[in-house]
Amino acid sequence: MTTETLVRARPGGKRRSSPDGQPLTLSTGLGLGVAMLWFSLLVLIPLAAVVVTASGAGWSGFWQAVTNAQTASAIRLTVGTAFLVTIVNVVMGTTIAWVLVRDRFFGQRVIEFFIDIPFALPTIVAGLVLLSLYGPRSPIGVNIANAKPAVFVAFLFVTLPFVVRAVQPVLLEMETDVEEAAASLGAGGFAIARRIIFPTILPAILAGSTLGFARCVGEYGAVVLISGNIPLKTEVASVAIFGRIENADINGAVALAVLLLIILLAVLLAVSMVSQLQARRTSSAG
Repeated sequence: MTTETLVRARPGGKRRSSPDGQPLTLSTGLGLGVAMLWFSLLVLIPLAAVVVTASGAGWSGFWQAVTNAQTASAIRLTVGTAFLVTIVNVVMGTTIAWVLVRDRFFGQRVIEFFIDIPFALPTIVAGLVLLSLYGPRSPIGVNIANAKPAVFVAFLFVTLPFVVRAVQPVLLEMETDVEEAAASLGAGGFAIARRIIFPTILPAILAGSTLGFARCVGEYGAVVLISGNIPLKTEVASVAIFGRIENADINGAVALAVLLLIILLAVLLAVSMVSQLQARRTSSAG
């Protein structure tokens, strides 16, 4: 007698609950409760407080705060530069990860060490380093201080490791047998990269680029010194929020913060949809 026959013979025709559907044990429930409480205290409650504060001035107040010329300029500069930096990081970060995994050369350990410096370096120190190198007293004769390229360079500096460190472990775990088999069957390098390598590393690229984009949108320390914080020119969103707080414009600050939150949530949603679509294509192809 088959399983389906047993299911039909049982009153109601229902299957027994799977292990995933069983009630939580005391230890599991306690752990879940502690985790959710900790997550709520650190993330959910502060975010809810910001949203509630932003809604205090009403929709008209929120719209006025986020559409004035200074705020709109800061948003355009921050999001636009973050998008461009993300594109550069996807290309260069993937290339660096590939070289570090698939090649062996003198000084590789040194490069591995220096890639992680933006992670460990305080952002205000990073801003000072960039100002010393690309400021008015630049030892290489390049002065981009108080200009938009300074924001671009600062974002690049602090987000370099994200794509590299996201893609590198995936490349390390990839077996080269499939690539060699495809090459033996006549597949070219481009076909192997498009059909085998890229689908495998795409989730890691998306994860690293999303983290880098979010870091750019919220970056403060690395840009505050070298950008000059000139309204309507080089002022980024994080600096604009801080300036409004200093001027006792709490409603304007939280309105801008909520707008950045909406942008980041939209980006996360788009990346999640792309990841799910890629996973479906991979599973159907398999």
